[in-house]
Amino acid sequence: MSPLPENYPSPLHLPFNRQCLEGSLQMATSAEDPGGEGAWVLLRGSELLMTSVAGSPELPAGPLPAGLVDETREPVYIGSWQGRPCRALRLSRQQELPAGLEAHNLLATQPLLAIEQLSLGGLAGQILHWKSNSGFCSKCGAPTDPLPGEWGRKCRMCGYSHFPHIHPCVIVIVRRPGQVLLTRKAEWPEGRYSLVAGFVDFGECLEEAVAREVREETGVRVQNVRYLGSQSWPFPSQLMTGFTAEYLDGEVVVEEKELEDARWFDVDRLPTLPPKRSIARYLIDNFCRI
Repeated sequence: MSPLPENYPSPLHLPFNRQCLEGSLQMATSAEDPGGEGAWVLLRGSELLMTSVAGSPELPAGPLPAGLVDETREPVYIGSWQGRPCRALRLSRQQELPAGLEAHNLLATQPLLAIEQLSLGGLAGQILHWKSNSGFCSKCGAPTDPLPGEWGRKCRMCGYSHFPHIHPCVIVIVRRPGQVLLTRKAEWPEGRYSLVAGFVDFGECLEEAVAREVREETGVRVQNVRYLGSQSWPFPSQLMTGFTAEYLDGEVVVEEKELEDARWFDVDRLPTLPPKRSIARYLIDNFCRI
């Protein structure tokens, strides 16, 4: 059974939000690395590599496990984890597991990690993604250097400052009396449905993005769009902003380039839903009825 809670008091408390790390992680930049041994956040694709202590997964500690030293991949100090220096390292997807380590998928339907561990893995992955994509200036192509005390970087040549790229997305539960609009992508597990979602476009406010995405994907028009909360989604760097909306008019027409299906479901006869670790499920569980 997953150690994650069955319910969350608000979207703020969902996995991957920094609130989940309060009291466990004090973030700091690489320039503040105190040296010495500490804890490791080792990522292989979407997997977090852990040790087992008395049957419970724990972050590896001490020297970097044998077989993982790679001069082409530099660990990144991300702060203090439960009083110890904490460093993150991205491994090759083909990396074999050293003895004593086990892989835990951060996107598992029923994660076996505590919410703090799950959120730490997501945060570390987001930091490593930013580092791997910010080494050179997007304006002139010259190398960049870290800005002191910040996660941003500054170009050596033109002096332009770059800051972490967070991509805003909208996700919306569309309701009409007794029913909710759900969609399905072909690559999802068999039978699973979720909510309309998509990236914010140029010149849009979030509410405009909601209306456009629903219309594009399903042919339906909505009204009374209301913001409810958000969730960091570090795969690799999205911010999911959650909304409710009420049906206005239109028949469902599936946008087949993105979706396999879209339809209205009775609220008391719902299909397989997203995992509870997601804001999609939070919205369905808490705002399904109208």
